[in-house]
Amino acid sequence: MIRIDGLKFKEMLQGGAKALEMNRAIVDELNVFPVPDGDTGTNMSMTIGAGSDAMQALADNETTAKVAKTAASAMLRGARGNSGVILSLLFRGFSKGLEDTVEADGTQLAAALAIGVDSAYKAVMKPTEGTILTVARVAAEKGAAAAEIDNDPIYVWDAICMGAAEALATTPDLLPVLKKAGVVDAGGQGLCMIFDGMMQVFKYGEIVGGVEFEVERPKGDAGE
Repeated sequence: MIRIDGLKFKEMLQGGAKALEMNRAIVDELNVFPVPDGDTGTNMSMTIGAGSDAMQALADNETTAKVAKTAASAMLRGARGNSGVILSLLFRGFSKGLEDTVEADGTQLAAALAIGVDSAYKAVMKPTEGTILTVARVAAEKGAAAAEIDNDPIYVWDAICMGAAEALATTPDLLPVLKKAGVVDAGGQGLCMIFDGMMQVFKYGEIVGGVEFEVERPKGDAGE
């Protein structure tokens, strides 16, 4: 079974950062909650970018635990905006969940994401469903369920990506302001881009086709 060593995890995280950086303007345009200031994509990109930059100095033979800790620490220091703070907490979960891990399997990845989700929910005074929190939580739940069927990391991470996408599509139904604007949650969209970028690097070794996303806007009462 394939396992995630430090080098592969580093490449995955850098792929996730690249995917969001290439599409951050799309996420900025979706930003209507909690404040319509059009910077969610930029803030999230700067946050994960800090983690990506910090990993550049790591040797290729570092453990998965070391890579996760380096990225998480840099993301916490470089977090920008509410979405960036939540993103950094999600990846801090990877650091905690993969502590002392040389190579990670699917179960460990799903469990680490769940730790991050728990930390993110606890850090928000009044957690709101229909946001990045919902997307991350459902993704973690789908990942955990998949790991019980097949511990292969690709199988589990694919389930995480699909769970995130499914949850993102429901965000307008959970948050009226999104439905009124005819958009999905910006932070949730950004997280899906990161997860998908990581998945492409995991499967193919690189970002395939530039990870150019076409955001499907839900039917709402925007413009009515």
